[in-house]
Amino acid sequence: MESSEAQVKSGKISGVQMQQPLPRAVSLPRPSPLRKTILVAAIAAGIQFGWALQLSLLTPYVQLLGIPHKWASLIWLCGPVSGMVVQPIVGYYSDRCTSRFGRRRPFIASGVTLVATAVVLIGFAADLGHLFGDSLDREMKPRAIIVFVIGFWILDVANNMLQGPCRALLADLSGNNQKKVRAANAFFSFFMAVGNVLGFAAGSYSKLHKIFPFTTTKACDLYCANLKSCFFFSILLLITLTTVALTYVHERPWSPENGNSGNVGNEIEEEQEEEAGEPTPVPFFGEIVTALKGLKRPMWVLLLVTCLNWIAWFPFLLFDTDWMGREVYGGQSQGDNPGLKKAYNSGVRAGALGLMLNSVVLGFTSLTVEVLARGVGGVKRLWGIVNFLLAICLAMTVLVTKLAESHRRYATVNGADVLLPPPGGIKAGALSLFAVLGIPLAITYSIPFALASIFSSTSGAGQGLSLGVLNLAIVIPQMLVSVGAGPFDAIFGGGNMPAFVLGAIAAAASGIFALTMLPSPPPDVLVAKAAAASGFH
Repeated sequence: MESSEAQVKSGKISGVQMQQPLPRAVSLPRPSPLRKTILVAAIAAGIQFGWALQLSLLTPYVQLLGIPHKWASLIWLCGPVSGMVVQPIVGYYSDRCTSRFGRRRPFIASGVTLVATAVVLIGFAADLGHLFGDSLDREMKPRAIIVFVIGFWILDVANNMLQGPCRALLADLSGNNQKKVRAANAFFSFFMAVGNVLGFAAGSYSKLHKIFPFTTTKACDLYCANLKSCFFFSILLLITLTTVALTYVHERPWSPENGNSGNVGNEIEEEQEEEAGEPTPVPFFGEIVTALKGLKRPMWVLLLVTCLNWIAWFPFLLFDTDWMGREVYGGQSQGDNPGLKKAYNSGVRAGALGLMLNSVVLGFTSLTVEVLARGVGGVKRLWGIVNFLLAICLAMTVLVTKLAESHRRYATVNGADVLLPPPGGIKAGALSLFAVLGIPLAITYSIPFALASIFSSTSGAGQGLSLGVLNLAIVIPQMLVSVGAGPFDAIFGGGNMPAFVLGAIAAAASGIFALTMLPSPPPDVLVAKAAAASGFH
């Protein structure tokens, strides 16, 4: 069997095998200081602030615009379609970008600009729809829905332009040091948790719109105005974090002539390396096909486990607050009963609180991934164990739902029955599920990406394209869930339970495959040499 260093020289890797020669500096790139890794990882907080608002508020919001529950999941089809196309393309071209600003930074800056544009369209969808002719008396608001969908597509394209290059930039900063790659992804996961906490906290606070009084209009009620205000804070945070990171962290411009890898920020000159041969131009889709054909067993198993893992996650991530409002609180997002609408909105806010608790646990868990992995005997075993925890939690949503249904309480107010919130114990049980799910989510946000970077760290495909290939195992499950969740739930009488149960089964399968088929990452043979040259400082 070839040694890892021999595989580097021959261009063979455990995951992806490409046609292009390796860049000149791929042998032992120097890891960058920890502070630069943290600054780049902090961009995840701004990205995830917006995602948190999407996950907690947008599914109820689109139903308020008049889209029925069983079709609301189709709105989320925008994300996986754009992710399947945009992220591999952005990864491919960011690997080869010759801008004087570097390979990753131009894409990150462009992504932030698009996010700001998309958020304005989404937040003002109801107002623009009314301006273009939507009637305030009709439940369905078609023009507002069109504006919202356009903004949502732009937002998903922008988020994919941001996340891929950010993770690739972190891999560039880490050199070929597997420990630093895992640490960088753990920091990224931690800041995602910070963004989640801020986003879900903003989403659960119902009076944020008072800071921006102009957000309340004839076409936009208090819920809609609160969503606008949350998005304003989201834009401000993302622009601030990105500006600081891109100002401080500089990339060396990449050019195919000298083989410069474009690794980031080291002001000390690299040692002179042998000149690499001229790369053989391969069209982008040809590279994707070549990458998929060249996948070795470790990468295929990683894609399988990741795919099943996200089939488990997406039903809950898309409908968690809707589950709280509909099944736990017994409310309805549509209809003429104001009491049921109020109960639904109360449940959505409680769900946002649960997501905030989830993010707190996610943040702390992200910082202990290395310790947990050592404690259970490796990262693949840790991933397998937490997938079983995910399966148990998703199955427990059925129990919480049945208990909530059996304890519905009503009060008579002015001769009318008013639905009361669920008992404290049931609410506490639901919120506990949200919190515990932060543990497997932290692992999902870090270990798969770290393994993909490790398996492909010596590939001529580059980090951007390799992470784009992994992204296919995430967006394809999201497409399946987005297309099938609503009709699948309708077959079993509506509600969110059927999709949650299917998710529990997928999580258990993912855990089994992770424990039995997923190989452990290869030995970090370059760490000793890289550490001898330099470390974080």
